[in-house]
Amino acid sequence: MRPVALRPNGKIGVVSTASCVDGDALVKGCAELSTTMGCEVTVSPIALERDGDFAGGPGARTAALMEIWQREDVDAIVCARGGYGSNYLLPLMDFDFLRRQPKAFVGYSDNTSILLALDRAGIVSFHGPMVASDFACGRADEISFRAALRGEKLDFDFAAGSSVNSLIAGEARGTITGGCLSVVVASVGTPWEIATEGKILFLEDVNEKPFRVDRMLMQLLLAKKLCGVRGIIFGKMLGCSTASEEESVREVIRRIVGVLGIPVVFGFPSGHVESGNLTLPFGVPAVLRSSEAGVRLQVEASTLREDQVSNS
Repeated sequence: MRPVALRPNGKIGVVSTASCVDGDALVKGCAELSTTMGCEVTVSPIALERDGDFAGGPGARTAALMEIWQREDVDAIVCARGGYGSNYLLPLMDFDFLRRQPKAFVGYSDNTSILLALDRAGIVSFHGPMVASDFACGRADEISFRAALRGEKLDFDFAAGSSVNSLIAGEARGTITGGCLSVVVASVGTPWEIATEGKILFLEDVNEKPFRVDRMLMQLLLAKKLCGVRGIIFGKMLGCSTASEEESVREVIRRIVGVLGIPVVFGFPSGHVESGNLTLPFGVPAVLRSSEAGVRLQVEASTLREDQVSNS
């Protein structure tokens, strides 16, 4: 279910679904988001709440998310930050309602748990920059963010020698799912576990040692979550290996997924990145091409423009 595209002069809602949020970063990020999109930004009244390390208790965070989702004047929802705690919301969320009124939901890191649950519910969502984490720090890629939320197709083209590399050549077609590797693995065995059959899998993480990446990928392999996957896109894996590591993350990836016979790429800048955090739609058809000449990922429009809604 594709949400309606962000309207000109529309409104974006900001919610805190996981860890508590720094107020100054939230204010700065909201100002930048408003300038980027040329629209109004409204913040949940409890976005700066604190309950230990969380941005309020599970019930309060869930109620705030559902309240802002229900507002007719809010076109899209962007998370304030990640951290930890969004999994507490899953048993409390009304996914039947969300299916009846799909909206663009943007986040990454710990919010992967919500992205996976929305994917399970059949709702398009977006792995992309957050307000206090990215827009406040100049790390958001504004072009892909605008295009995705305004109902445009995305075409990511990386030439050979760029930071995005082809590890295994091939072509894959399917919808994209995934997110932060550690959160993806933690979903296995729950009602909201990742569904990978026939999909292009996107995986990224930050500050995980190669042996930890190895263990998590093996967990997905042994849980048969890599069976039926049509292609795999790895993110930057920022801080996951150094020059002194005996085995690099890339070598770990090649050893575990190299036997699957599917295209694999490394270095796609979405999620935990130093700059240029790309918005990656989950749940819409995409084509991945990986070769010595470079990497190309083409994604269909993930939101519906108003004229498309009226004609449907």
